Amino acid sequence: MNTIKTFAIRLHPGQDLKIELDSLAKQHDMEAAYVITCVGSLTRAVLRYANLDLVTLNGPFEIVSLTGTLSRHGSHYHIAISDSDGRTYGGHLKEGCKIHTTAEIILGILPGLRFTRVADDETGCNELEIENIPSS
Repeated sequence: MNTIKTFAIRLHPGQDLKIELDSLAKQHDMEAAYVITCVGSLTRAVLRYANLDLVTLNGPFEIVSLTGTLSRHGSHYHIAISDSDGRTYGGHLKEGCKIHTTAEIILGILPGLRFTRVADDETGCNELEIENIPSS
């Protein structure tokens, strides 16, 4: 049985949430990881809604949820944020989401697995492919 490892990071004002997560996966050679939790805030959010349109929202916003899979081979994240009136927005996390005060993130790393992204003719997107790899 492979034990899940954890990794914790704090992002600072002005950092880009997606860019930093993707860079972290590459920097630490993560083969298969997932977001356990994230709390923090954004000054700006760039999301792709289900209809594939991009939207840029200006905050501040609280991050109420971040979920996703990441690897040095690619990532896929969804985020939910709320504004000062409690309205909630959610969608696919895109580059351009800037940290307001902080983002405290815990990741789970899955030894023995590799997540890659492979073009899928049915969806037209790069979709998750899960591969078993020997543990080191």
